[in-house]
Amino acid sequence: MGILKGTKIYSIFTGTCPVCQEESMYIEDNPYKLHKVFKMHERCSSCRTKYKIEPSFFYGAMYVSYAVGIAFSVAAFVISYLLLNASLLGSFFAITGTLIFFMPVIMRLSRNIWINLFFSYNKTAGN
Repeated sequence: MGILKGTKIYSIFTGTCPVCQEESMYIEDNPYKLHKVFKMHERCSSCRTKYKIEPSFFYGAMYVSYAVGIAFSVAAFVISYLLLNASLLGSFFAITGTLIFFMPVIMRLSRNIWINLFFSYNKTAGN
């Protein structure tokens, strides 16, 4: 993934600072530790970027979460119904299970996408 460093894709999928991409924005890297899934550092220790621009900044990530959830649902449907030949009811359960299982990942991805809409990579920021 090092070849993608400097792109928004890198920051989105690794959860690193969108400006310098040197450290994780999250206190706990594992999104499945649910009591810490939303815990973020106040600022990047490398470039001092403040992650929460304003109060309730990450409420906008809910809209992104809807789109990401739809993408996961479509993927679950295609895999279960079209590739594995499951029934429609089986596909419904596959979609529901996928959304429940990947909920922490979807929440983190949504936050990462949202913050990357407002910040851009600056290779001199972390130095």
